[in-house]
Amino acid sequence: MEQLKVIKIGGHIINDQQALDDFLTTFTAIKGLKVLIHGGGKVATELAQKMNLEVKMIDGRRITDSETLDIATMVYAGKVNKTIVAKLQAKQCNAIGFTGADGNTILSKKRDVEEVDFGYVGDVVKVDTEIVEVLLSRKRTPVFCAITHDGHGQLLNTNADTLAAELAIELAKNYETELYYCFEKKGVLQNITDEDSVIKNINLENYQDLKSQGIIADGMLPKMQNCFHAIQNGVQKVCVGLPDMLQNSNSLFTTISNL
Repeated sequence: MEQLKVIKIGGHIINDQQALDDFLTTFTAIKGLKVLIHGGGKVATELAQKMNLEVKMIDGRRITDSETLDIATMVYAGKVNKTIVAKLQAKQCNAIGFTGADGNTILSKKRDVEEVDFGYVGDVVKVDTEIVEVLLSRKRTPVFCAITHDGHGQLLNTNADTLAAELAIELAKNYETELYYCFEKKGVLQNITDEDSVIKNINLENYQDLKSQGIIADGMLPKMQNCFHAIQNGVQKVCVGLPDMLQNSNSLFTTISNL
C-alpha cells in the first residue's frame, strides 16, 4: 500500500499568517500522498464579535446556535479553507477544498442533548473516502475544514481533531496511514511551563498515569482520545507537536502507541 500522511492544523498556526505560510511551505515539501484538515475557531470568534454576536462556550467547547453555524461555515469552509487552498496553489501544491458534504465524504448526526445542548454540532457517523482516493490517485491534495453534514441538508460544526482521526481511520484501509496533529507546542508536555519537557512516547499504560497526575488534562484530553482511537483502528503512526516533526524525525514531538 502507498504511504499517506493525514495532517491536522489548528490554533496558532491558523491565526498567525506567517506561521500558516511557514507551515504550508513545509507541507508542500512533503513527498507522497497527503491530506490536510484545519480548524479555525479564533477567526470565527473574531468575526462573531465584530457582528456583536455572543460566543457561548461550556468547558472550552463552543455552543453552535444557528447564527454561530452560519459564521463557522463562512469562516471554515470559506475564508480559511479557500485561503489555504490558494496559498497551496501558489506553492505548486494542487489542492482542493472540502467540507464533509462534498462528495458525501463525512456524514454526521447532530449531537444528542444530554446535560448540555451544543446546538448544531456534528458527531461523525460515516466516512466515505472514494472521492478522496480518486483525487489522491491523480496527485491532488484534499484540504478539509471542520464542517460536515447530516444527509438531510443540514450542515454541522464538527471537531477538527475528531474529523482528522475518522478520516485517517477510513483511509488506513487502503493506505499506510500516519496521522499528525500540528499545533503550537512541541508535543505533550510533562511541565506546562517548560516548552522542552516533551513526553516523547505515550502508550495506554503511561497515559492513565499522566491523567491521574493531572499532567494530561483539559483540552489535551479529547486530543489524546482521538489519538488512541486512531492508533487502535488501523492508523500506523500518530504524532503530536510542531510542524517541524513532519520533516525532522530528530525534533522533539510526542508519538502515541498502543504498547
